[in-house]
Amino acid sequence: MTDFLLELLSEEIPARMQAKARSDLEKLFADQLAAAGLKAESLQTFSTPRRLALIARGLPETTEAVSEELKGPPADAPDAAVEGFLRKAGLTRDALETREVKGRATLFAVIDKPGRATADVLSDAIPAIVRAFPWPKSMRWGAASQTTESLRWVRPLQGIIALLGGYVVPCEVDGLVAGNTTVGHRFHHKGAVTVSGVEDYADALRAAHVIVDHEERASIIRDGAAKAAADAGFALIEDEGLVIENAGLTEWPVPLLGRFDPAFLEVPPEVIQLTARVNQKYFVMQDASGALAPAFVCTANIAAHDGGQAIVAGNEKVLAARLSDARFFWELDQKRTLEQHSEKLKNIVFHEKLGTVADKVERVAKLARWLCEEGIIKSSPSSLGEDREHLATLAEQAARLCKADLVTEMVGEFPELQGLMGGYYAAKEGLDPKVSAAIRDHYKPVGQGDDVPTDPVTVAVSLADKLDTLVGFFLLGMMPTGSKDPFALRRAAISIANLLILNQLRLPLTQIANRWLGLAFAGLATEPDDPELYLPHPLLEL
Repeated sequence: MTDFLLELLSEEIPARMQAKARSDLEKLFADQLAAAGLKAESLQTFSTPRRLALIARGLPETTEAVSEELKGPPADAPDAAVEGFLRKAGLTRDALETREVKGRATLFAVIDKPGRATADVLSDAIPAIVRAFPWPKSMRWGAASQTTESLRWVRPLQGIIALLGGYVVPCEVDGLVAGNTTVGHRFHHKGAVTVSGVEDYADALRAAHVIVDHEERASIIRDGAAKAAADAGFALIEDEGLVIENAGLTEWPVPLLGRFDPAFLEVPPEVIQLTARVNQKYFVMQDASGALAPAFVCTANIAAHDGGQAIVAGNEKVLAARLSDARFFWELDQKRTLEQHSEKLKNIVFHEKLGTVADKVERVAKLARWLCEEGIIKSSPSSLGEDREHLATLAEQAARLCKADLVTEMVGEFPELQGLMGGYYAAKEGLDPKVSAAIRDHYKPVGQGDDVPTDPVTVAVSLADKLDTLVGFFLLGMMPTGSKDPFALRRAAISIANLLILNQLRLPLTQIANRWLGLAFAGLATEPDDPELYLPHPLLEL
C-alpha cells in the first residue's frame, strides 16, 4: 500500500468556492479510482487561497486483473453482426465461446484485463480531474485562450504536484508538467518549496509560512480573535461564517485588534456590524453590558515586523471612512419622515399585473385594518370594539409605513437591513412603539427557525403583507411549480401557517380572497388589461 499527494497550484481561489472545491476534488478523484477498480483507505482534502490539495492513503500499487464477459449475437447470426461484435471486443472468431442461452447457441467474448500500475491510472486520472472540475465560474488565460478547447480553471493554473510513494507521477495538463515543487507564502517566502511526499507536505509548507489545513487556519482565527477581544476587555461576537471566509482569504492568518471612534456608536449597531463584516471582513465585539464596543478584529495574512501596527492603522482608517458613509446615510434618511419616503414607492413596480409597491402597501394597510376589525386578530381574548378600533388604527399606520425604508439610502447600501431600519426611523420619529416594532418585524418569519411575531399589531401587518402576495399571485394564476417558485410563494404560505399556529388564529381564506378582489377593483392595484385575470382561483371556491 502506498500514499498519494496531489496539489493544484493557481492564482487566488475565491474563499466562497473553496469548500465545494474540496468536496468536488474528493468526489472526482474517488470516481476516477473506482472506474479503474481502485479505492483508497482514506481521502483528505485541503485548500488555501492559492492551492487545492488531496492526500489519498492506502492505495494498492497495482489494480487487480479482471475478466470481463461480453454477450454477443447468436452463433448463426449474419456475418456482418458477428464481425461488428468482434471489432467491439477486439478479438478474432476463434477466441469466442459458444454457450446455450434459452435453447439457442450464443457467442460470448471473455476478455482478460491485466492489472495496471496505480501510477499509470493516476497519470490518466489527473488531467481528467482538472478538465472536468465543476467551478461555479472559471476562466481561460494566455495565448491558448483564443480557442474554446483550451483549459478552463477558476484562476490561471500554475503548477501540479503529483507524488505516489514519494515518486513523481508523470502527467501533463495543458503544458503544465507534474513535479514535486510548489511555492510558499507570497510575501514571506521566495523560491520553490520541494516536497518529498505525503508526510512532509504540511511541514514543508509551514516552513514557508503556509498553513495548508483550512481547519487549522479557522481555529487560529477563531481563537485569536476571541483572545484579542478578551485582552481588550471585550467579548467577541461570534461569526462562524466570517471565520471560514477569513480562513479562505489567508495562508498565514494573524488576528489583530483595531479600534474606531466611539462617536460612530450613535449609528445602529446592526449597521456597524454589517459595514465591518460585509465590506471589510472584520469581527466586532461587545462590552460587559452587551452593547457594541468601539473595536474590531481584522485578519492579516502576514506576520508583520512591527507587530501589525501599520496594518491596524490602515484598517482603522478604512473602517472610519466606511462608518462615516454609514453615519451620513443614517443622518440623511432622518431628514425625511417615513411617510415622505413612502411617496417614492409609487415609482417602484411590484409586479406588472399587481401594480407598484405603493399599490401593494395600500392593499396591505386595508387588509391589516380589516383583519383587526373583523376580530381575526385581537389585542386580548375579550377585545372590545374600542380596543379593536385602536388595534386596527395602529396596524394600518404600521402597514402604510412598513415598506418606506426600501427607498432610504441605508437600505440601498445594505438591503439586509430592510424592515430593521424602518423600525429605527419610526422610533426616531416618536411613533408608537408597537408601530415601530411592526415595521421592524413584519417580514418575519423569513425562514425555518426564525422568530414568529406575537404582538397583535405586528401579526396583523405580517399576515396582511404575506396574504397580499400569496393571494394576488394565486388569483393571477402564477402558482409555484415543482421546480420554480420565483415569487417565494411557498415561503409565504409556510410563514402564514407559522403565524396562525403560534398565535392560534383562524383565517377565512374565501373572505380574504374576496376582500383582496374588492381592494383590487377599488383601484388600489393597477387595473389589468384583462379583467378576467382577477377572477377567483377555483381552489378558493371549494
